[in-house]
Amino acid sequence: MILALGDSLTAGFGVSSAESYPARLQVILKSRGYPHRVINAGVGGDTTAGGLRRIPWLLRNGPAIVILALGANDGLRGLPVSQMRSNLERIVQICRDHGAKVLLTGMKVPPNFGEDYSGQFERVFSRLSEELKLPFVPFLLEGVAARRELTQPDGIHPLGPGYAIVTDTVWKALEPML
Repeated sequence: MILALGDSLTAGFGVSSAESYPARLQVILKSRGYPHRVINAGVGGDTTAGGLRRIPWLLRNGPAIVILALGANDGLRGLPVSQMRSNLERIVQICRDHGAKVLLTGMKVPPNFGEDYSGQFERVFSRLSEELKLPFVPFLLEGVAARRELTQPDGIHPLGPGYAIVTDTVWKALEPML
């Protein structure tokens, strides 16, 4: 089983459940003969602290892989980067303690809180992937964010065609883990 742990970007806010990237990953896995089932554990508005609270319960299902896609809401709320990093690191450790591999996805934030905050925020993901030797997607919304034809009016949440790109981005990092 593959657990997609995330926020509204994972949940598929604003699109049908079949258009979310976890559902699209399931279609790819099935078409290529992989036996894995993808569980969408995306919750709109979730932060890394929320994910940390939820992960022990979610791991009861025994996933082999966890796609960790949290942090966007921490950044949009201007929460301390050090707290986000600590929460992500703890989630990874808990997953590993339960025998699950982790695919970390990075995120970017608008410069609302200044360039210093934005830079620190982005570096958390790349540094964690290096330090913890995690497979890594540098930016979950690569090629999608702020593109009107691929996003909902907020410029963040993908439309169906945007989720197709997100799915391809995640698949490239996920496939070697299978």
